[in-house]
Amino acid sequence: MFVDTAKIKVQAGAGGDGAVSFHREKYVAAGGPDGGDGGRGGSIILQTDSSLSTLADFRYKRSYKAARGNNGEAGRRSGKSGVDLIIRVPVGTLVREAESGAVMADMSGKEPFVLAKGGRGGWGNTHFATPVRQAPRFAKSGAPGESWEVMLELKLLADVGLLGFPNVGKSSLLSSVSQAKPTVGDYHFTTLSPVLGVVSLGEGTSFVMADIPGLIEGASDGAGLGHAFLRHVERCRMLIHVLDAAGSEERDPIEDFEIINGELASFHPDLVHLPQIVAANKIDIASEEQLARLREYCKRKDLQYFEICAPIAMGTRELINAAAATLASLPPVKQYEPEPVPQKEIAIGQFEASEEDGGYFVEAQWLQRLLNRVDMDDYESLQYFQRVLQTSGIMDELFSLGLKEGDTVHVAGFEFEYIP
Repeated sequence: MFVDTAKIKVQAGAGGDGAVSFHREKYVAAGGPDGGDGGRGGSIILQTDSSLSTLADFRYKRSYKAARGNNGEAGRRSGKSGVDLIIRVPVGTLVREAESGAVMADMSGKEPFVLAKGGRGGWGNTHFATPVRQAPRFAKSGAPGESWEVMLELKLLADVGLLGFPNVGKSSLLSSVSQAKPTVGDYHFTTLSPVLGVVSLGEGTSFVMADIPGLIEGASDGAGLGHAFLRHVERCRMLIHVLDAAGSEERDPIEDFEIINGELASFHPDLVHLPQIVAANKIDIASEEQLARLREYCKRKDLQYFEICAPIAMGTRELINAAAATLASLPPVKQYEPEPVPQKEIAIGQFEASEEDGGYFVEAQWLQRLLNRVDMDDYESLQYFQRVLQTSGIMDELFSLGLKEGDTVHVAGFEFEYIP
C-alpha cells in the first residue's frame, strides 16, 4: 500500500544522573569526591533509505523512544551514553512539526538529521567541590531528552511529472520511455499510486519521470485520488501534460487541459508556472481536424506540442528529447529550507534558592527545561536566559541572600559567575 503521510511521536533519551561518591583507599583518611557524570541520552536520528518508497511502516509504529544514558559511577567514571535510535525514511520525506506545520527537515539527500537530541548527563559531585565545600554530598540529575510530535510527508523527487485525466495514456508513456512497469489498463484509476521511472538518453544523460495518478476535476478539493497525490507535483521541475487527442471518452482535450491546470492553481499557485509540454496521445484514432485544433490551441498558448502514440512509442523520442533540453535550463529539484519552530512558552513557577559555603544554588524543574533550550554560546539565547532570571524573581531572591559580584551561582547543574 502506498502511504505518503504519517504522524509520529519521538522521545530522545534522558541523560544519566551524576554520582555522589568519595575516594576510598587504604591509608587515605579523607578521600575527595570522585562521583562521575551521567551519560548523554540517546538521540532520535532520521536517515534516508533509497530502498523505501512509502511511509507504510509508520502505520504500525507511531511512537519512538531512544535509550537513557547510564548513571555516573565512583572513581570519576562517566556513565555510558544511550544508544541513538535511527529511523529510516524514503528519500524526499518532509518533516514538519505537527502543531505549527513548520518544516524541520527535508530528507532529500544522504545526510542524517537529528530530530530529537538526547538529554545532557548530570554532573557528579566532583564538579561541586570548592575550597570551602570539600565534600559535596549532592549531584545533578540528567536532563530530559527532546520530544516532538511530527508529520512525515513524502514528496517524490522527480524531474518530470506526467499529468492528465485518467485513461489518457500516462502509464503507457512511462512504460514506453523507461524501465518502469506501471499497470496499464483501459479503465479509470488503473494507477493507484505514483510510479517513478528513469528515462535514459544514453551517454550518461537521464532524468526521473513520475506518473501522477488520479487527477480529475475537483482534485484539489479531494475528488478522485488527486488530493492525495497533488503534493508529488510540487517537487517536479517540469510537467508533461498528456491529452487524449481523439476525445475517445467524449471529453474535450482542451477542456481537460484547462481543468487540470485550474486544479494545480487551486492546490498551489506556483505549480501553474512550471514549464509544460503537451503530449497529444492516441493520434492513431484521432482525426486530422482534432489534431489541427489542438495544434492551433497550443500555438496560441505558446506551448511545446508533440503528437504521440504511447503504446507503440510513436513520437516519444522527440518528446523525451524536448523534455531533456528543457530540463537542462532549469534549476535542480526543489528542496525545502528548515523553518523556525515556534517555541512553547515555559511556565515560570516556584523555585528554591539557597546559600551554602559561599555558593548560591537555584533549583526548579522548569529551569531545567529552559536550560535545555538555551545555547550558552549564542549571545541572544544567553540574554533571554538572563531576562528570565530577572523576571522570575530569582535574581531578587539571590540578592536578598547576599549575592555580590564574583560570587558563584549554580542553576540546574550549570555554574555561573555573577558579574553585574
